[in-house]
Amino acid sequence: MGEYSVIIGGKAGEGINTAGLSIAGLFSRLGYHTYMYFDYPSLIRGGHNFAIIRASDRTIGAHRTPADVLLAFDRNSIENHRERLHAGTTVIYDASQVVRAEGYGLPLDGILDEEKAPPITKNSAMLGALARVAGIGRGVLEDVLRAAVPAKHLEANLRVAGRGYDAAGEVFIVEPLDAPPLPVLTGNEAAGLGLVHGGLDSYVAYPMTPSSSLLHFLANHAEDLAVRVIHPENEIGVIQMALGLAYAGEKTAVGTSGGGFCLMTEGLSLAGMSEIPVTIVMGQRPGPSTGTPTYTAQGDLHFVLNAGQGEFPRLVVAPGDLEEAYAWSATALMLSWRYQVPAIVLTDKTLAEGAFSFDIGAVTAPPDHEPVLWDGAGEYRRYARTESGVSPLAFPGRDGAVVKASSYAHDEAGFTTETVKGVTALQEKMLDKGESLRAELATYPAVKTYGTWNSGTTIVCWGSQKWACIEAAEEFGARVVQPLVLAPFPARQWKEAMIGAGRVACVENNATGQLARLLRQQGFDPGRSVLKYDGRPFAVDELAVRLGEVFA
Repeated sequence: MGEYSVIIGGKAGEGINTAGLSIAGLFSRLGYHTYMYFDYPSLIRGGHNFAIIRASDRTIGAHRTPADVLLAFDRNSIENHRERLHAGTTVIYDASQVVRAEGYGLPLDGILDEEKAPPITKNSAMLGALARVAGIGRGVLEDVLRAAVPAKHLEANLRVAGRGYDAAGEVFIVEPLDAPPLPVLTGNEAAGLGLVHGGLDSYVAYPMTPSSSLLHFLANHAEDLAVRVIHPENEIGVIQMALGLAYAGEKTAVGTSGGGFCLMTEGLSLAGMSEIPVTIVMGQRPGPSTGTPTYTAQGDLHFVLNAGQGEFPRLVVAPGDLEEAYAWSATALMLSWRYQVPAIVLTDKTLAEGAFSFDIGAVTAPPDHEPVLWDGAGEYRRYARTESGVSPLAFPGRDGAVVKASSYAHDEAGFTTETVKGVTALQEKMLDKGESLRAELATYPAVKTYGTWNSGTTIVCWGSQKWACIEAAEEFGARVVQPLVLAPFPARQWKEAMIGAGRVACVENNATGQLARLLRQQGFDPGRSVLKYDGRPFAVDELAVRLGEVFA
């Protein structure tokens, strides 16, 4: 058996996310690729949280519905997942909370009393029982705990894990693979590391799901990564502070979600007019307004493409997995500075908070681009006209340079102008800059394809639905086409990728087919839309059924 699926469920506050990551680490330690989907309501305590951890001997990035093992801390964790259980599912449950269940019941309250261990160590008992059911040795289990648990709590967790291990029995054996263990990271962590690779100096953010953990990650590792991390009072403060830092020469990124981005749009327009580079990591979730804040969606594409008033160029990229999140976050930051435009890395809850095996060897490293700097010759003009539309940069404090930044239409020196010639020249400068960006992006892998080239069946997708589509496509022998750059849209690459496309289905996590709308605007036929808009991503088997209906 080359694939396993485990569900762990309980109440908010019981450490389900941390436990899920430990399970992913257990399989990763044996050489498996892992993916974890984490589902939780907008509650601090109570409710029902669960994680689906899938392990495979090949690269994956989506979950399936059936479960091989269910770890249940309460009755809801059994009742809410009946559709995932089958004859081969093993249930491990907390016998202190659940009565008359089939499987292995662990008296967790009693174990913790006897071991004088804190409540959170229940997770280690479940992990121990899972290891025994899966035929994984104690040594591997203990190695995983040593890597995950702080030293002061390690001994208690090891004791409790051992009790869980002894309380279960072997059901199947997870054979170790001849492959090195890969680290398990979230999409936010990969994006953060990518920003650092791209030269990040400062990160500014106000917490907002699903981008909050990017702020926490960079703050926790600020010293190691040599970055400044700032948490202002609100999102308006975030974007204004970021623009001030960038004006002073600091490569700066911000993070937010749709509601926070609403507040940042005036600052986005200011970035467009003043040509101050800033990179925004925008994690989508269902709206409008607060919506369902802890779930996922791809409903902000056209908001991001059209945010801000007036006409100015921007870079919008939508990575689909960790390797792309790393590479394109770095690329977005560097190109933002090279062309002095706002760049937006468009993610969503599925990618941002999902955990994946990360293979740095699979990353296509972006070109190392530095911004165009003033050479010090002559009088400095912040908005000097050039063939590319890009003006050389200088920063406050530079000898001989008066660095102006203006929200008004301005001349080359930065002074306000309202003349016909001046306003026309400024708008054409911004358009030239956008075309220069488009020309450079033509040398990047802005559109990717997977699967059989001449199948006559094509699945189009973007962002986090990439891997569900790749796996579902295998059942139809279909090709998958994924745009990574959404603005400026890579029309030529898209046209080449869609040669011989045949029947086309466009898969999205929104209600109106936003990528399909963008493709129509660009003059392309997006085929039939396959949409899901309940706040949850597609499971591979669920998507295959939906595609079967379209391709029948």
